Amino acid sequence: MAWRGIVNWAAGAATASMAATMALAQVQAVPAKPAAAQPVPAQDPMAPLPTPAPVEMPPPMWPVADVQALRSYIAGIGSEGLDPADYDPKGLDAALASGDPVAVSKAATDRFLKLSSDLALGHVRGDNRIDWHVTDNDIDGNRQRLLLDSALAQHRVPDALSGLLPTHPQYGALRAALARAQGENAPASKINRIRLNMDRWRWLPRDLGSKYIIVNVPSFHATLVEDGKTRWKNRAIAGAIKTPTPQLSAMATGVILNPWWEVPTSISKEVSGKKGFVAVKGKDGKVARWRQPPGPSNALGELKFVMPNKYAIYLHDTNARSRFNSDVRALSHGCIRTQYVVGLAKELLSDNGGEWTQSKVDETIASKKTVEASFVKPLPVYIVYFSSAALNDGTIVDYEDVYKRDAKVVAALLDKNGNNAEARKADADAAKS
Repeated sequence: MAWRGIVNWAAGAATASMAATMALAQVQAVPAKPAAAQPVPAQDPMAPLPTPAPVEMPPPMWPVADVQALRSYIAGIGSEGLDPADYDPKGLDAALASGDPVAVSKAATDRFLKLSSDLALGHVRGDNRIDWHVTDNDIDGNRQRLLLDSALAQHRVPDALSGLLPTHPQYGALRAALARAQGENAPASKINRIRLNMDRWRWLPRDLGSKYIIVNVPSFHATLVEDGKTRWKNRAIAGAIKTPTPQLSAMATGVILNPWWEVPTSISKEVSGKKGFVAVKGKDGKVARWRQPPGPSNALGELKFVMPNKYAIYLHDTNARSRFNSDVRALSHGCIRTQYVVGLAKELLSDNGGEWTQSKVDETIASKKTVEASFVKPLPVYIVYFSSAALNDGTIVDYEDVYKRDAKVVAALLDKNGNNAEARKADADAAKS
């Protein structure tokens, strides 16, 4: 690594900055050629002022020691399941060899921004994640710049980057499993599967909340977590292969006891005219949709969670509880049938001094009346897709990749930019046919 020519870094940085400022002033001082006079349209004095165009800030100047720390961090990023080559360490070396402080600072800034984005949000992005719609606002351009400025001011670049990693214990367990697999020269397929599921944790918000429900589709389980500990966990039934459950987050505000089932239009033909279903007609007198009233044959069982989202996916009870005995439980039209979900609802409704006691819930269900009961404090629900989990000792537990997503997402993970264009094109072509 060449450091010659940048020993007097601070002086060079200041000179470069002053030269850039003088050059900018000279450019601004050049008078523009007068344009032909144009009529000025009358403006509404009450109209809002136009939003000024964003000004791109120049990269900050990097001290040598901080560039060295960044270079070392890139070299060790494999421990987080990422590829050092994706951050072009050779390009950073070439900038250093040039002896140009401005070029080095730009190269270091570019790599810091890419690294911070991947550590906070994941390397695989957008449609390459396949039906993943969980919102993650852990970082944006403004916060990246503030983080960078703070890291340079305190000379703590590695700490700033590591502070973006997931805090969930499962991420740490997968990280340990990855180190173990790499140390044992495990097959690339095993290593990549661990790396993939580490990246999936980066697709989630770093802070999931002090209390939340998480449903992992491949493991077919729903779990209530509070203060980092499992409070309640039971079996779940997820979407079938033809009607896969999308990955999403939603805020659960309560439950509906003795719910009506509003049959999705996509499956209305399956229930059309069947006994026990009620037709809802439109203004034209034609059947617009179907509903199923509460009762022992209702597909939602005794309750459903109120958790609004654009995909109309929610947790609910079922009238076919024997299905929970199956090992592979990809059986639903997309929603999450949850074992003993009435017990879960009772716990949540009575939390924080809630007025809904367990006996009140039982009495309401027995009344057969449809009633909405609200939680004192709403809680987030995350429906995710982790095909591997890790135990504390580094042992890996693999689940069936029920929707056959892993291979395509691994291909995107192995791409420098997190893309798998060929797979997305194939999926688009298949959808058209």
